[in-house]
Amino acid sequence: MSAAVTATPRHTRPSPLNPNARAAAASGGTKPNAVSTRTHLANLDRLLVRPPPLPLQLQNKRLPDDDIDDSAATPDNRSGRGGLLNALNLSTFLPFTRKPAVDEMSPRSLAHLQRLLTLSPRPSPKGSIADEWRRYHGEGGWDGLLDPLDQNLRREVLRYGDFVQAAYTAFHSMPSSAAASQYSQHRTLVLPDRSSRPTRSLFATSSLSIPPWAQRRSAPRWLTQRSSFVGYVAVCDNEREVQRMGRRDIAVVLRGTATCPEWAENLRAGLVPVDDDDGGSPQNAPKVAKGFLSLYKTAGDHVPSLSDAIVDEVRRLVDVYKGEELSITVVGHSLGASLAVLAADELSACLASDHPRPPPIAVVSFGGPKTGNRAFADRLQHERGVNVLRVVNAGDVVTRVPGAPPAIAREGHVHVGAELRLDSRDSPCLRPDAGPACCHDLEAYLHLLDGFTGSGRPFRADASRSVARLLTYQRPNVKRAYVERARVLGFEPATPRTATANGAGGGAEGQYGYLASPT
Repeated sequence: MSAAVTATPRHTRPSPLNPNARAAAASGGTKPNAVSTRTHLANLDRLLVRPPPLPLQLQNKRLPDDDIDDSAATPDNRSGRGGLLNALNLSTFLPFTRKPAVDEMSPRSLAHLQRLLTLSPRPSPKGSIADEWRRYHGEGGWDGLLDPLDQNLRREVLRYGDFVQAAYTAFHSMPSSAAASQYSQHRTLVLPDRSSRPTRSLFATSSLSIPPWAQRRSAPRWLTQRSSFVGYVAVCDNEREVQRMGRRDIAVVLRGTATCPEWAENLRAGLVPVDDDDGGSPQNAPKVAKGFLSLYKTAGDHVPSLSDAIVDEVRRLVDVYKGEELSITVVGHSLGASLAVLAADELSACLASDHPRPPPIAVVSFGGPKTGNRAFADRLQHERGVNVLRVVNAGDVVTRVPGAPPAIAREGHVHVGAELRLDSRDSPCLRPDAGPACCHDLEAYLHLLDGFTGSGRPFRADASRSVARLLTYQRPNVKRAYVERARVLGFEPATPRTATANGAGGGAEGQYGYLASPT
């Protein structure tokens, strides 16, 4: 490194994963975390473009201490007008919070540019899991794999997270559903894992509509449309990857909230029977949030319901690859996590009626809210055998809603499945006071997951996920030392896309899915 680090974070415990910290602490010389800071900054050098010669004025510049309160040193202010809006993803549909639209490169060109920011992109996990694929797919509830986190499971979950990023990218690249009648055609999908092929685009439709008086003339049409692209179905069609994974995986991928009707549905948290024949059922019947079920079951003017589209496509793929070892993985972030749980519940019932030995179904969710009641959770796991892995950030408020007083919690909303708990405060790059927008951001989730080794253990020193997108979308929440280092290396984060009135623009400021992930 060409710049000296003179101070370090407050807390680094000596451990087998960080032997240099132990030696430093024993010597009483350098602060224990000095080595840790150098390690992560060197990793930043490796992940970003090759550093140019330093300008003369920066030759002797010292990087700021991690102990320094740099909240006043950066022009960004998380408590400003966009902070809470970004936390709730409201900035995606409030036009006055966005910057003017600008011309942008195509998603494919942007994906290529993103890959150039890494020295060793890994589109797919390298380790073979063929012998234990059922365990990595959730058999046994991921017992013994979560804490400490198994490196093969980390790679698998990161890969699924990047699938969700691709769904965000596709939506923000073409948010308007004007061409929804051509729903069988794939939108601008750039999958980070080229061994998988998208087979069908998915649309979710709200049963609500925005009244004319609430529609601003300056707001783009996609903000108020009832039907929107929400994800896709993909299948692994690379034989080498099939051999590595031990089976052919069918993935159903779902993004989070992006439009006004979707947010309105989110607020309809009352529990309703999940099955049509449970209209007069007792209190212990399986129930889910009304808004989630509405988005899942409602058909649009030109598109089928999300429920019908998922079931039809998965059934078709299971028939196409009949006789092979198959698995089904439903992945989602935020709202998409709840829709994923609903899809898995229905798929398990439908496939069980079609096949004597249906493929196992697993759900991988990021930052998901509570979806249904205890009866629904018990049916999903114990009766229908669906394995659910919830990746949760300790500071993410979305994972704690809807809340309920303890007296009625037993009959109210509950979580389902195994939990992998992360914490933004464990990251060497993110500020310890990272705001709610950062704690719910999908890229922040994947950054934390890439560095997580286990509870009470230091962030992985050789974490290899590119920080380019983290700098782009969460720059106010990144420590000043790392922002400064990226600037010295000549890396300027891209300006996030903004929506245009005709729907041709990209995603909203500070949101997800702008560039395809390099890992």
